[in-house]
Parts: sequence; structure tokens; C-alpha cells
Amino acid sequence: MIDRLQSLEDRYNKLSDLLCDPEIASDPKKLREYGKEQSDLEDTVHVFREYKEVVQGLADAKSMLGEKLDDEMRDLVKMEIDELSDREEELRARMTVLLLPKDPLDEKNVIVEIRGAAGGDEAALFAGDLFKMYTAYAERQGWKTETVESSYTELGGFREVVFQIIGKGAYSKLKFESGAHRVQRVPTTDSGGRIHTSTATVAVLPEAEDVEVEIHDKDLRIDTFCSSGPGGQSVNTTQSAVRITHVPTGVSVSCQDEKSQIKNKERAMKVLRARIFEMELRKQQEAAASARKSAVGTGDRSERIRTYNFPQSRVTDHRIGLTLHKLDYILAGDLDEIINTLIQVERTDALKAQNEEE
Repeated sequence: MIDRLQSLEDRYNKLSDLLCDPEIASDPKKLREYGKEQSDLEDTVHVFREYKEVVQGLADAKSMLGEKLDDEMRDLVKMEIDELSDREEELRARMTVLLLPKDPLDEKNVIVEIRGAAGGDEAALFAGDLFKMYTAYAERQGWKTETVESSYTELGGFREVVFQIIGKGAYSKLKFESGAHRVQRVPTTDSGGRIHTSTATVAVLPEAEDVEVEIHDKDLRIDTFCSSGPGGQSVNTTQSAVRITHVPTGVSVSCQDEKSQIKNKERAMKVLRARIFEMELRKQQEAAASARKSAVGTGDRSERIRTYNFPQSRVTDHRIGLTLHKLDYILAGDLDEIINTLIQVERTDALKAQNEEE
């Protein structure tokens, strides 16, 4: 492991030299490529450098024990050795995680699709709650959100809402959210006060670049129509809404949230590209799937992943057995504890698989 880390630090230093080279500085493509590579190595190199300092400090402290010291100084040296030994262990564990293969999609923006499922109007209202939860979480992360398409119910919920989250590492944190989310609560429409169970599905798709998904114009059918929805001068007056269908796959995307037909087409194409990209990814994953299944599941939207229980103010993630009694905070976008635990479980699972292979 140490040899591998040393080679990464050598590469990091080489990249620093390259980025200072006037020839590279005048080439935007290489500058961007080398800059990203160095940025990806930065955390690993910083941890490795601290590790080397700790190892050297530990060696120096141990050598001092061979010298003539008074009792007070000897106790201080032993205390320092204990502290440095603990830190060395922490850094080794962290370096092991940093060396795990990274998901190449982790840094991507995402397209999130939320749909009311079982439960009629109550499911649509819950879909609205999930939309607010994710947009609030995105705001906490400093990310930007843009609604692509939405379909409202009379009670104010969503039959469907599609939106983009733009921010570094969005997919790395939100990729675990795909699946069926279940809510247990008394609907406002139930005068009897009975607890109902409803579900909404969430799909988190990594945004795909043009080079990753090849879509030919001849394979697209583009229809325009008048926008519909709550208010606005352009609603039902101009042909600004767009529906794009990819004929070979049958994937269809509508967008009407922008007043401009051009902007609606751009957003619809982003979603279309992401859906086709995800279809190809899923085929590859299924083809390469081993008998081992990760604790965080497959990410299939039909898989029930979480329950939000209002009477007990409880949220349970069924994949990892995590239960938190802070429903209000979670629905307000405080998802860090759940998401960080899911990330840790995925890393533990990956380490286990790596050790089994070795």
C-alpha cells in the first residue's frame, strides 16, 4: 500500500510541475485534464504526507526512550507515542478507504425523478414532501436545483416531478436514494383519523455528457404543445412545451417549466440522455453482477428502501437497519446522518470484497 501511495504522491508532484509549464498553461484541454487529475489525488496525498510525518515522529519518540530521561519526561514521551500510534492507525484506515476504486460517476450532477405510487392523492402529497426534502438538502450542500417537468394534483401534490441537481459530488451522495419510499401517517383527507400507508418512487440518474450517450437526430421525434399548469402568462398561449421521444428505446421526456421552447428542449434532452445512459449502465451492471449483493441494494426504484412514520416521528432505512427518531429534521433536508452511514456501509462492503479477492 505504501509503495502505491508513494507513486501517487510522485504523480501529484509531477502534475504540479506540468501545471506550471507555460506550454500546458496555454492548452485549455490539458490544463483542465491535469488540474482535475491533481484535484482527485489531493485528499489521498495530504493524508499520506501526514502519515509519513506521524511515522517519523513515532520513530523519533521511540528512540528517545533509549536515552537517559527523568520520570516526568519519560511519561511525556510514552504519552506522545500512544497518541501517535492511535493517529497512525486512523490514517492507515483512511488511506485504505481512499485507495478503493472510485465510482467514475460520483462527481456528476444528477437528474431526480419522483413519482407518486400506491396511495392516490396521499402518495402525490408525499412525493411533494420528498421533493422539498431533496431541494432543502441540495441547498444545505450549496448545490443548485432546476425543475424540468412537474405534474400537480388538485390537492397540491405531485403525480410526477423531474428536477436537476447541479453540484460537485451530487451523485456520490444521492445515488443511494433510488427506490420506493413509504410513508405512514393520517391523511388530511381522512376524517376518521386512520393511519394510511402510501409510497412514492425516486430515481436518481447521473447526468450524461454528449460523448457518453450518442443520440442521433433521426432517432428523435419532437412534439411541441401549449404549457399547462398553475398560472403564468405563457400557460396555454404559446407552443413552448416540448416532448422528445427517442424512437429506438421508446424513452419519452416532456418539459414545460420554461417559457422558452429552446430552453425546454435543452432540459428535456438532458433528462433523455440521462435516462438512456442509466439504461445502458444497468445492462452493464446486470451483466457484470456477482453473487455478492451490496447491503445498500441495487437502486431499483421498485425496491422499498425507507419508511417515514409520522405517528412515531421515525425514519427507518431498511437496507442498513438504521432508525432515527427525527422525522421533522430529515424532511427539512437534514439527510447527512443517513447518507453518511450509507456511504460508510458501501465502503465497508467494498473493503470486504477487496480482501476476499486478495
